[in-house]
Amino acid sequence: MLSGASGIVVHDHWKSYYAMAGVEHALCNAHHLRELRALVEIEHEDWARQMAILLRRACHVEHLARDRNQVPNHHLIGLIERRYDTIVGNGMKFHDAMMPLATKLKRDGTPRKGRPKRRVGHNLVPRLRDHKTAALRFLTNPEVPFTNNQAERDGRMMKLKQKISGCFRSVQGAEDFAVIRTLIGTANKRGWCVIKSLMRDPQDLIGDLSAA
Repeated sequence: MLSGASGIVVHDHWKSYYAMAGVEHALCNAHHLRELRALVEIEHEDWARQMAILLRRACHVEHLARDRNQVPNHHLIGLIERRYDTIVGNGMKFHDAMMPLATKLKRDGTPRKGRPKRRVGHNLVPRLRDHKTAALRFLTNPEVPFTNNQAERDGRMMKLKQKISGCFRSVQGAEDFAVIRTLIGTANKRGWCVIKSLMRDPQDLIGDLSAA
């Protein structure tokens, strides 16, 4: 797990991330949309269809505001949040009204210990309810993206290198690869020429980043 991290971490609700100290959390809504789509197509849960529509509309609202270098109107954010709460409430009612799943038994016929098994949708609804602020943080903070797809794309080359070569021949080689890929990614995001950036003095690049 990362140590010394700060700011806002955008992730897919992997439990270990919540153990990080000194950070705020934002949830990746691309993951939410995939889960909601499965609930709509397989389980035919209408609350999931409503939530997917709301998240896509909220993303569109945020993009329009970002194009104007603004955050969405507070009144509009309030409407989205209230609609979010209503849909989550409908999802909880839907699952609370369903028959519980059968409890798994031990070999001796006694019930297994632990929390009773729940349906996939019944696991998703409490997550959206309990982590509402993290799920909608992209609306109130223009620095927070709707998804963590960019971070996954940035890490893809390291994973690709691992798949092709299996490993690095030395720790120094791995560190050099990571530094170069980080610089290329930063240059692309800031509109810098990649070749010129690789040829510049590192201290000059640090100065440009500090002044930005």
